[in-house]
Amino acid sequence: MTDRIGIVTGGGDSPGLNTVIRSVVKAAALRGWETIGFEFSFEGMLEPPSYRLLEYQMMDSLLFRGGTVLGTRNSGVFSAKRGHGDVRIVPPELIAEAKSTFDEMGLMALVCVGGDGSLTIAQQLFEAGVPLVGVPKTIDNDLDATAVTFGFDSAVSCAVDALDRLSTTGESHRRVMVLEVMGRYSGWIATIAGIAGGADVILIPEIPFDMDIVCAKVLEREREGKHHTLVIVAEGAREKGGDYVTTDEGEDDAEEHLGGIGPLVTEEIHRRTGKECRCVVLGHLQRGGSPTAADRQLCTRFGVGAVELIAAELFGYMVALDPPEIVPVLISDAIGRTRTVPPDGELVRTARAVGSSFGAQLPRSQPTS
Repeated sequence: MTDRIGIVTGGGDSPGLNTVIRSVVKAAALRGWETIGFEFSFEGMLEPPSYRLLEYQMMDSLLFRGGTVLGTRNSGVFSAKRGHGDVRIVPPELIAEAKSTFDEMGLMALVCVGGDGSLTIAQQLFEAGVPLVGVPKTIDNDLDATAVTFGFDSAVSCAVDALDRLSTTGESHRRVMVLEVMGRYSGWIATIAGIAGGADVILIPEIPFDMDIVCAKVLEREREGKHHTLVIVAEGAREKGGDYVTTDEGEDDAEEHLGGIGPLVTEEIHRRTGKECRCVVLGHLQRGGSPTAADRQLCTRFGVGAVELIAAELFGYMVALDPPEIVPVLISDAIGRTRTVPPDGELVRTARAVGSSFGAQLPRSQPTS
């Protein structure tokens, strides 16, 4: 009987998912193992199971292909998050049904690729007796146990490209250009992209902003003869004393749909300064398209690392980047711990040192504006 492993992709799609699948399948095949891919996240493990055999010779085209050929979900019966990141225990009968499918298919291990929610489900499966390993995926880069998650670099590159384009059109028309990017409860995309793209204002969840200070930055640039301003705002950014801005109430089986802060900031800047303003919501463009070279190599390393964990029978662990090495980390130590941008850390200090405003008063220890 051929040794066989399974792989499942969960949560929102991310550039590099297919690259991880390719890496797992190829590394497993060279050990003489087959790989079964469950379709549409963990629900593919419910009766009747939905899966496909992932063949070695079909993997090369996945290196640069965005999305996931297996499909994925970030809601549904297996959703582990509700509201604003509230953890929900998946009903034990669903976990038992998924384990039964795993056992009946004669799999020796399962590779779970996903972010905090998907890895929370993976941990429940592991505790129910499924031998599995994890691969961290989230474009928000908010998992605490790894230096970086795959998909993040691709999302940042997309945001920087958008800032570059908005900068030239904003300068041409003397407008304030506002770019809303993803980042529910952490502002890594907005901060890194803001620095790389020269944003004049960076608004992130970790630093509640004051609209008076944001508008003061716009007017300061006007006085300096700089008649255009570039603003980047994470979808989870909030005014000081305010709440998250949501597009709707969200589904019962999913987290709240954040979004809309960009247009609100745009409207308020126009109202207070009189400046002509435009807003672009980058949205799912950040999730789509080919992964960057940095993500391709990281995904390949993560996939190989996951197979090596299985070979070493290090179940209940996930691969993580501890530069320069890929190392094993307990999944239980990775979930439920959101990694956020330190408000007084080096990244924020760097952005402020070159003139970017976070829409908040500087700490007393920082003399620059």
